[in-house]
Parts: sequence; C-alpha cells; structure tokens
Amino acid sequence: MKTTLILVGKTANKMYETGIRDYEERINHYIPFSIKVIPELKNNKNLSENQQKEKEGELILKSIENKSTVILLDEHGKEYRSIEFAAWIEKIQQTVKQLYFIIGGPYGFSDDVYARADGKISLSKMTFSHQMVRLVFAEQLYRACTIIRNEPYHHE
Repeated sequence: MKTTLILVGKTANKMYETGIRDYEERINHYIPFSIKVIPELKNNKNLSENQQKEKEGELILKSIENKSTVILLDEHGKEYRSIEFAAWIEKIQQTVKQLYFIIGGPYGFSDDVYARADGKISLSKMTFSHQMVRLVFAEQLYRACTIIRNEPYHHE
C-alpha cells in the first residue's frame, strides 16, 4: 500500500522538518511513504477564510488519485490509541492500494474535500499547531508500523 501525507504549506520550523524527515525515512522501511507539499497560496491576505479553504481544497483534490482512500486529520475525527491505529492500518493494507492522509491549512478543509474524504482521524482532543501535527502524525505512523511488526519501539 502506497501511503502519502499531503500537507498545505511547507514545514517552516527546522526542528519539525528534521524530525519529519527522520520518520519519513523510518516509515519507508515498512511501507512506501511520501510527503507531498501543496504550496501556500500567494496573496492569501486578500482572501477570506472560506476562499482560502476553497482554493486549498482545489489543490488538494488535484493531488489525489481517483481510486484512492483519503483520510483527513481533523479535530472532529475518530480518535485511536496507538495500538488501535496500528490495527486499523494493518486491516486497511489488505484492501487499499493508495492511502492519503491530509493535513489542511490553518482554516481546515473545504466542503469539497470533506465530501471526498473516506474518513477523519483526530490525533487528540487538544489543539496542536499545523507544524507540530505533521511531526506527531509521522511518529504515530512509524509507531503503527513497528506495532504491526511486533518490534520493541512501542511499550504498553
């Protein structure tokens, strides 16, 4: 199963960027994994929040394949414990060829992106910066891979 993490805007903080790249390399030992960055909108100061979500949504939808599974990282999504997330990943690997996880821009997702999504996952009831969510998600995906392989990274 190919897995792609789509991000809106590049990771600005070098500390997060270093951590994300480290986990990206680690994940690739288990599954084909890539990160696709949707460029930040130019002149977005002139756009309302809804206009920005719509324009970002168009770019997101252009970046995903038709017959793929799309999961949004969203505050209203389903919460998993790490072991539950690993079990979900293991199960979905059996039927899905291309899986996209998407972290939206600062105002979230457009209605069209929500309509296209096959599911939503929340990393926590707490709010994290969009920069931090990238690192936390990459670590959790790596953790899931190690749990599936019964490796010692995760401890109960």
